[in-house]
Amino acid sequence: MAKLGPRMVTTQLLRSTEAARPSLDMAISAALLREVADGVRGPVLRLQRHVPAVAFGRLDALAPGYDDALAAARALGYAPFERLAGGRAAVYHESVLTIGEVLPDEEASIHIAQRYASTAETIAAGLRSLGVDARIGAVAGEYCPGDFSVNAGGVRKLSGTAQRVVRGAAYVGTVLVVDEAARVAEVVTAVYAALGLDVDPDTSGAIADDIAGITLDAVEEALIAAFTARCGGPLEPVPLDARTLDLARALEPRFLAR
Repeated sequence: MAKLGPRMVTTQLLRSTEAARPSLDMAISAALLREVADGVRGPVLRLQRHVPAVAFGRLDALAPGYDDALAAARALGYAPFERLAGGRAAVYHESVLTIGEVLPDEEASIHIAQRYASTAETIAAGLRSLGVDARIGAVAGEYCPGDFSVNAGGVRKLSGTAQRVVRGAAYVGTVLVVDEAARVAEVVTAVYAALGLDVDPDTSGAIADDIAGITLDAVEEALIAAFTARCGGPLEPVPLDARTLDLARALEPRFLAR
């Protein structure tokens, strides 16, 4: 495959691709990361909707209670899989959006903090445009804690971000809860108990807690506007192509829950 020329820097926008399984969905992001790292694709912003699932991190998979955590997720109707980026278990369902940004960077390993800050600021800006009191920072007792979580009013976590760095590129993945925070709290409580992790379920929030009737469409448009402003130009909508999907299918086994 030919590499992209130096002038091809427009960010591609990939929205709501159909994935039969959460593990395949995660593999699509891994395939995009490989393509960007290999120089055959420019930067990508991926906005994705989901079926109920729990994304487990590498530390979760090493924990003594991992098998019990998988069983807890399945008992609640959530398919377990393993995530591309770091962090602890995160919950997906039909009212959750993920934001995956794949960025070419020959010095990706030394720009981790800058990417975290930029992503959190962009997401917070998008949520503020909707009227959310969006702030950056961890809420005490939150699940999958991180300094670059985005919260509502310093009280409830709305999103968390993790990264995966490879030679030549980085993947920045964010899980954002739009509605039905109680469903997230229920699963988090069961899964984290199995993993032996402390969590306060009352810190699990959603945008709809503050903005009644908010839709995933409205949140997506606000995020697209915020990322467009950060990129300094329009994003280019693209479909998921067969080459990327074939690569994702080959990569999928690494994201199956073990």
